[in-house]
Amino acid sequence: LLARYDRVLAAHPSLTARLAPLRAAVAAHVAALGPGGASPPPGTATPSAAPSAPGTPEPPARAGSTAGPATDPVPADPGVAVAELAVAARRTADAHAAALLTAPPEYARLLASVAAAGAAHAYLLTSEGTRS
Repeated sequence: LLARYDRVLAAHPSLTARLAPLRAAVAAHVAALGPGGASPPPGTATPSAAPSAPGTPEPPARAGSTAGPATDPVPADPGVAVAELAVAARRTADAHAAALLTAPPEYARLLASVAAAGAAHAYLLTSEGTRS
């Protein structure tokens, strides 16, 4: 998701004011959930460790593999690019919420917060979220 934000911002600098705060929050979530953050005990399933969870980061590409979400081209239309970000944010939030079922209590609280923030981001990225 973070890489997707970076690619959209690089392709559509006019979206910086709208997307930069959301991207910063996603970067903070990555830091909190990743190595050095509030990582779960070894052997505990996490959203990034569940390869079937939609919206989770893709593993590094292997030789001969096809392009995945991390390398998909950014749509030329900024509205479509933002809509795709909304879908990715929703999938990521859903993956974090699903991981709550097997997470230890402290990590589950962090996952719940990140999932809620991701759901809010998905809403803010839709046309509904842009209405005043």
